[in-house]
Amino acid sequence: MERKGMPTSLGTERVWKLLMQYAVPSVIAMTASSLYNITDSIFIGQGVGALAISGLAISFPLMNLSAAIGTLVGAGAANLISLRLGQKDYNSANKILGNVVTLTTILGLAYTVVVLSFLKPILSFFGASNETLPYALEYMTIITIGNVVTHMYFGLNALVRSSGHPAKSMYATIFTVIINVILTPFFIYVLGMGIRGAAIATVLSQIILLVWQFRFFTDKNNFIRITKENLRVDKKIVKDTMAIGLAPFLMNAVSSVIVILINHTLVRYGGDLAVGAYGIMNRVAMLFGMVVMGLTMGMQPIAGYNYGAGLYKRVNIVLKQTILLGTAVMTAGFLLGEFFPATASSLFSNDKELLDITVPGMRIGFAAFPIIGMQMVSSNFFQSIGKPGKAIYMSLSRQVIFLIPAILILPQYFGIYGVWISFPVADTLAAVNSAILLTLHFKKG
Repeated sequence: MERKGMPTSLGTERVWKLLMQYAVPSVIAMTASSLYNITDSIFIGQGVGALAISGLAISFPLMNLSAAIGTLVGAGAANLISLRLGQKDYNSANKILGNVVTLTTILGLAYTVVVLSFLKPILSFFGASNETLPYALEYMTIITIGNVVTHMYFGLNALVRSSGHPAKSMYATIFTVIINVILTPFFIYVLGMGIRGAAIATVLSQIILLVWQFRFFTDKNNFIRITKENLRVDKKIVKDTMAIGLAPFLMNAVSSVIVILINHTLVRYGGDLAVGAYGIMNRVAMLFGMVVMGLTMGMQPIAGYNYGAGLYKRVNIVLKQTILLGTAVMTAGFLLGEFFPATASSLFSNDKELLDITVPGMRIGFAAFPIIGMQMVSSNFFQSIGKPGKAIYMSLSRQVIFLIPAILILPQYFGIYGVWISFPVADTLAAVNSAILLTLHFKKG
């Protein structure tokens, strides 16, 4: 017997139609989320200054680490719920939801206490100078205080989507962006709060949407909902959730280490503004990467449900279609980086010295974008079907095996350009690696 609201069409509807149904809202949501980060950087760069962008870039490792902890629970639980719904195990789905609330609260509070206790030395270790440290410290103090809200907001939004409500998940993200875009310039320009105002706007917008999420998941008409009984930690659910969420967790955690390495290398070979240039490149690249992530988020419930139901042909179809779309998106990013880097960079700052570093960096750094979409989709695919080992390997291979050695070696010969060259080198090797693993997967299945 099916429950009210249960998305049984995941196993019967035409795959392309399902992918559009689930991916389009996710893509819109992730694009909005990326624009949220971009507009923050634009307001900070234009309203506070070029060094403020560098200070923001210094804080990326901490934000990546926070995202890593959030995805450990949120992404893992979202995939696990899709698998359980495909198996018609509704009781477990409800327990997973309750455990997400409990785990994000515990982990979020622990992160906040530890980071706030050592924030200044952490940022200095990340590469902050006397000029950029005040900006990074001011911004990250507010963001870290609101960390529990951030973890829970992203975790619950992933579950809204995976439980068969991709449009609601999209609207939640869009409304968060709209609120943030209204509040950020008000706090920066009208109230004169500087970079701290941008951080406050971010946290406030997430609090507002978190209230809506709780109303949604406590609605008695919802087929999965938060109850006191399900808030109790279940060791098996925690283990299964974190096993699946380990891949994106490690990817984000390793990203933090890599950004620290990049920042130190850039300061050594190009100074503080080189870090700001990387911050701009990162934001622009993130726009296209988030679109691909939106595609994989749309793929995830379809692949997870059908894999859980034993419908493997449908699983393979949705993978291939998502790879094609992901490749098209990253090719668009390549074209922007190669032909319009000055236009994209000037949105963030009019500082000539900063732009002179950013423009060639973007051209080089985006060179392998057309082939990296497949690698991004493949990693998330293995996570979606409950194969965390392969997902972890594919995620870490680009970062650890290929990118770190490139960053350590190439700048010794090419200076700051060696950092930019490291990105397409790692992207190319990771894409080849992913193609081999996918080929082996299809031969077996």
